[in-house]
Amino acid sequence: MILYDPHIPVSLMEFGILIPMRDSRATRTLTALQEDPLLGPLQKRWHQDRIVERLSSEDLLRVHGADYVDRLHSPRLEDEIIATYELIDASGRYHRYAPETAVRPLADLFDRILIKAAASVQCARLALAHGFCFSFTGGAHHAQRDFGNGFCLLNDIVIAVRKLQSEGAVRTVWIIDIDAHKGDGTAALTAGDPSIRTLSIHMARGWPLDGPAILADGRPNPSFVPSDIDIPMEIGEDDQYVGRLAEGLRQLEGMGAADLAVVVSGADPYEKDELPSTIGLALSLEQMLARDRLVYTFLQQRRMPAAYLMAGGYGDQVWQVYARFLSWALRERLSGQ
Repeated sequence: MILYDPHIPVSLMEFGILIPMRDSRATRTLTALQEDPLLGPLQKRWHQDRIVERLSSEDLLRVHGADYVDRLHSPRLEDEIIATYELIDASGRYHRYAPETAVRPLADLFDRILIKAAASVQCARLALAHGFCFSFTGGAHHAQRDFGNGFCLLNDIVIAVRKLQSEGAVRTVWIIDIDAHKGDGTAALTAGDPSIRTLSIHMARGWPLDGPAILADGRPNPSFVPSDIDIPMEIGEDDQYVGRLAEGLRQLEGMGAADLAVVVSGADPYEKDELPSTIGLALSLEQMLARDRLVYTFLQQRRMPAAYLMAGGYGDQVWQVYARFLSWALRERLSGQ
């Protein structure tokens, strides 16, 4: 099952934000699946085309601090968005931001983020019902309890898990983060909770691990809170990636089974990703497919429902990562039926 609502764009250009998050990673992926001779005629069986789930303030407050949630519902919202998306640099200049080109105010972005976060809940529900769902949104793994970070205003991953836990739909969850950057917000928000186990394979150096150990307000930097399993990859170790991920998955299994796996399925480890901060990983298209097949097969062999979130992926080429994996996975599922 794929959850993709074409009414919800990926690109941030209408807000004047120039970060290279392109609509193509969703639209071209869907087109590739529609043009597949086996999958195209069966689209109604694998495509959910509306995000119908919605979130309440209570859902946000299970994960984020009350003061932060209040700021997001106040005139301070734009300041939070500017900080989270790094739209002004240390010198006070605009950074990847051209407000004169915007056709919508920044504040409108929050409504879209809420819908995308709700989609992660819907994706998890579909995964529980069907065994597998891939959402073309979600995976905002850098958002912390009291502030947004790294283009992530709300941590939809943990919001979805906490909501399902509160309803009794799941008790234990694995979060498998295969984005290029460490899943730092997710690790900090779930630290010490044995009902949620986290694995992150990521660049050993660079953002967010190049920040200060102590924040400006004197608190320890939560980006350094460890995941249950961290797999830091140094530059030049790309050929070890799949093998080290396989070992990490075996370690995760040793911590106990789970009712659901959430996979933060970023395409930004791909060698053609265009975000400068992903340069520490440069996997080929074949290595990316091997990564994705490894995780998918590992979970399917254990009959574990899997909710995939699109997470990071920047530029005009990353759609190929998603299209190749989903074409393979959907064919596997349809042949099994």
